[in-house]
Amino acid sequence: MTDLLAQSLEEVLGEPPAPEGTWEREAVYVSAAALRRRVPPDELAARVRAVDGVAEARARPNGFLRIVVDVPGRLVESLDPPVLPEPGWPDFPRTWDNPGFVVRYARARACAVRRWAGELGVPLTGFRPELLDGPHDRRVLRVLAELPGRAVSRDPGWDAFSVRLALAYHDAHEHAPAVPMGDEPVRPVHTARLRLAEAVRGVLVGPERL
Repeated sequence: MTDLLAQSLEEVLGEPPAPEGTWEREAVYVSAAALRRRVPPDELAARVRAVDGVAEARARPNGFLRIVVDVPGRLVESLDPPVLPEPGWPDFPRTWDNPGFVVRYARARACAVRRWAGELGVPLTGFRPELLDGPHDRRVLRVLAELPGRAVSRDPGWDAFSVRLALAYHDAHEHAPAVPMGDEPVRPVHTARLRLAEAVRGVLVGPERL
């Protein structure tokens, strides 16, 4: 994953920070880097505050850093996700009880969004990350924010991660669509959500169509 903000935070902290909470109201990361590196937490927090895109960084009493980013949608600006292993889930039954179906259907939906966007004139250019501010968009972003930490973990838990990302995306696909509905005109929020769908498509493993 090459998210510029996450990359900058990792350079300062020496490790990827971990997302915390739901991100429904604010996008929070936590980090134990000060403890592991034996750096005064307040000093490290000051360095983090200098990173572009960080709204707040402070040391907690336990030495952990609490970091708030101002525009969580920025994490999809330059996403280069790791190659996830192919899960061993069966293709059938194609029901919500089968995690294989949940994940493959989510990727197929994200691929369909790309096709529909082309037909309806939703551009990929003109991305405004601040528009990914609805609760369904933020839920997808919150799961995507786990990618840097999982990518360097000895036990990344990709299967469980994929299911969580797929479920979050299914909700976003249905309640925060990336293409205009009915007579609705194309708006910048559709481009933002199209970019989010592209990020999900690039992470999940599965066919383009079911």
